[in-house]
Amino acid sequence: MKLHRWIVLAAAMASRLCAGNLEITIEPVFNGEPIRLDSLRYENAARETLSVTRLSSLLSGFALEREDGHWSEVPDVTAWVDIGTHRNTIQLGNFPKGKYRSIRFYIGPDAASNAADITKYPPSHPLNPNFNGLHWSWQGGYIFMAIEGHYRSGNAVPRGYAYHLARDPNRTRISLSMPLDLTYDAGLQLHFDLATLLHAPRSLSFEKNGSTTHSREGDPIATALVTNLPGAFRVNRIVSSAPILKTSPPITPIDLPEKFTPYRFAMSRTFPMPDLPRDNPLIEERIELGKELFHDKALSRNGSISCATCHQADAAFTDRRATSIGIDGATGDRNAMPLFNLAWKKEFFWDGRAASLRQQVLIPIQDHREMGESLDHLCEKLTASPKYAGLFKSAFRSPGITAEKIALSLEQFLLTLNARDSEFDRAMAGNDSLTEEESHGLELFMTEYEPRTGQYGADCFHCHGGALFTDHQFHNNGLTGNDAGREKVTGSVADRKKFSTPSLRNVALTAPYMHDGRFATLEEVVEHYNSGVHRSETLDPNLAKHPESGLKLSDADKSALVAFLKTLSEKTKPSP
Repeated sequence: MKLHRWIVLAAAMASRLCAGNLEITIEPVFNGEPIRLDSLRYENAARETLSVTRLSSLLSGFALEREDGHWSEVPDVTAWVDIGTHRNTIQLGNFPKGKYRSIRFYIGPDAASNAADITKYPPSHPLNPNFNGLHWSWQGGYIFMAIEGHYRSGNAVPRGYAYHLARDPNRTRISLSMPLDLTYDAGLQLHFDLATLLHAPRSLSFEKNGSTTHSREGDPIATALVTNLPGAFRVNRIVSSAPILKTSPPITPIDLPEKFTPYRFAMSRTFPMPDLPRDNPLIEERIELGKELFHDKALSRNGSISCATCHQADAAFTDRRATSIGIDGATGDRNAMPLFNLAWKKEFFWDGRAASLRQQVLIPIQDHREMGESLDHLCEKLTASPKYAGLFKSAFRSPGITAEKIALSLEQFLLTLNARDSEFDRAMAGNDSLTEEESHGLELFMTEYEPRTGQYGADCFHCHGGALFTDHQFHNNGLTGNDAGREKVTGSVADRKKFSTPSLRNVALTAPYMHDGRFATLEEVVEHYNSGVHRSETLDPNLAKHPESGLKLSDADKSALVAFLKTLSEKTKPSP
């Protein structure tokens, strides 16, 4: 037995000694200077001033060329690089130690990965669409590279641009020569120059060539991007002995009871895999406690309201009010958000000020305009209640009632609230069918507004695409008003008037609409995007690229959109 262990250990050490590891860092630049997001300061060859609000890409097919001309490939590795989330590092391991002379990789996944079943990818996998936000589920495949922002020509009002490179024929190989010694681990810093991408060898002008592309066959903008891409990358620096292949400490479940019943999480077969909290694994006992707390008015200072007061099951867990009413008749500033499919969200509230559900649930309890209760007093009340002694004992190993246990239990209950069986879902599964009007609405919803290529859709899918009908991002959608939105959280002017994108599932049940409940009907919502978008510096580029005169949808088009939106609601309410 001891000899066997020594053999295994020796083999592992030999493998480490024979393998080199490489850390690649990609830095987006404009004419060699690091790109600052949301800054209207860069100038392309056409003398158009532009900003960058999104720069996101999928990379694959990594390989290093040895000095003898042979290639060492890294199979089945795809990387997601995104400037907005500061994802710019790629770790590659197990290259044979030695000297190399070039590197190659591709912009975009290979054809098999581009057409693969998205539901198989773990939550943090670069090809999980809920993670990268780059999947075109209605057409199949991924966006290989997304570049969005604003531009201004002369003294004109800034407009938006959105370049989305996609589709298998546009997968582009990048090859770079450099001397790389992997006798030890190394780091490689690459520059990606957006100025080169927009200029050489084929110059692009937003005004002359078009401000948007979705890479349809024969689109000259996509062709120009593919032509320019190889020259936009260059080696900036090589570092020896770079610290790479970092590992994270294991995650331990919090205070699980000795005996518990695992909960079977149910979701649609079309949904991407969610990132469920590994330190709070779903168990029946904790969910039952969370459900009881959710409906208990004891969570408010005067015992007048519960969580369920503002989040009613038959209204998709909203309250049908423009702004909610708390204890003593106090009113808030924002609309009650629906509570379903929360397992796929990363930030909570309209402005994203809570980074987890367990953090979110405690905020309204303490807010003086909502439930107005202190956590210490709440724990005292629940401790004095006979019904909670057994519930907390079944849900947690340690004795006593704490704010953390309340938060963990409410988090678990909320994670079980899923919306996944609408008329639209049944039609897509072949068990139902959409009417002609609803099908027309779906077509408009999923079609970009791009007159240059003869497309006159409603462009809804950019923010509400995919199986969840939301990108879970924050956008300025052209509303007027004084609410600064996410700027209050981040302190960044670039986030002014940006709000969380709600899912359109169950949208027919969640009126009134928008963060302040200003629109009473879906017809009003559609008309806003058709003709009422207010332009400002932070307006989302996918709206800012539309003409100031609006989309000019016909009355029939607008009715079809509303008809389609109504198919996204459950015929039975989401399970409470």
